[in-house]
Amino acid sequence: MTDRGITVPLGFRAAGIHSGIKRRRADLAIVASDFPCAVAGVFTTNRVKAAPVRYSLEVVGRGQAQAIVANSGNANACTGAQGQRDAAEMARLAAEALAIRPQEVLVASTGIIGQPLPMEALRTGIPRACAQLERAGAPAAEAILTTDSGPKTASTTLEVGGSELRIGGMAKGAGMIHPRLATTLCFLTTDATVSPDCLDAVLRGAVARSFNRITVDGDTSTNDCILILANGAAGGDPITGGAALGRFEASLHEVTSDLAEQIVRDGEGATKVVEIRVTGAASDADAERVAYRLANSLLVKTALHGAEPNWGRMMAALGSAHAEVSEDLVQIHIGSAHVVRNGLGVADSLSAATAELLGTEVDLHIELGLGEGEAAVLTCDLSEEYVRINGSYAAESGVVS
Repeated sequence: MTDRGITVPLGFRAAGIHSGIKRRRADLAIVASDFPCAVAGVFTTNRVKAAPVRYSLEVVGRGQAQAIVANSGNANACTGAQGQRDAAEMARLAAEALAIRPQEVLVASTGIIGQPLPMEALRTGIPRACAQLERAGAPAAEAILTTDSGPKTASTTLEVGGSELRIGGMAKGAGMIHPRLATTLCFLTTDATVSPDCLDAVLRGAVARSFNRITVDGDTSTNDCILILANGAAGGDPITGGAALGRFEASLHEVTSDLAEQIVRDGEGATKVVEIRVTGAASDADAERVAYRLANSLLVKTALHGAEPNWGRMMAALGSAHAEVSEDLVQIHIGSAHVVRNGLGVADSLSAATAELLGTEVDLHIELGLGEGEAAVLTCDLSEEYVRINGSYAAESGVVS
């Protein structure tokens, strides 16, 4: 199978191993560049930030990095000063094995909150993973997973000034997904030459229109980060602005959109992907508020799961979205079924709406009739399986206690 992920760009290698954090599954990933890289990142806005987030914020602030070390099975969050020391030690261990500086190593963790990292496993695992780096990204993509059903990878190519450039990425996420700058662990690489400032601008632009347009359950993690490394291995002129930067951002958005959609499709317990489109709002901000209010409503999400066209729940949700709404102008479509016209239910539309909801792809369109504002959000339904997964997460995580 063709590798679509993190090592598609030139000059990047990766590894994924079982270090002993989890009982059986791979739990440690390394991504490294053969050359120093410009770096950019976006991080959770949760005020409870995991130690690796705090560490990597400092690395990104310096604008240069060459490797990422990431573990799954333990979030290293709410672990105090020891957690900060452990994150720094992870960077130091990787730096020593790769013969680079600790300040050039980004750190990420995901898993159970509140437990100290089992550093004994990482002290032997990180050097072993670094010794196994190769031009294949699949093992690393496996090693960052928690409740995911499988790895999430994407890549694309573009041509700028006669040079072929590549962008690759991998991500994890199935629960605790809600837009607050970042909604997952996601690592991106490119062999283009891009300055840290330009890289930051295009990353934020791409994320705003992809990862920040998805939600699974409305919860924002303590560990969210999206990181990108650009090593310039493809050669060619630096991308500094204009049409070249626009093409690069469009290609980056292609990759981030692919990964973001994979996260929604793999939402914990999800059986269908739902696109909620809001048009005719007084502003784009109002449209976004309405879209997210419906996307995160437990009553709406459970109705979607049960294929119940309960438009009353939708009306109640949008009316509480802290957006301008005029009840008698609202139109609601479930697929091709027009279930609400001018704020009132359309009685003969319900059987058609039920048929639409029985599918695995659902389009929910809300027209507010107030202006030109619009927004779209991808979400999923909420099933009994979501409750089962999250009611036994610590017990079933496979973490060695």
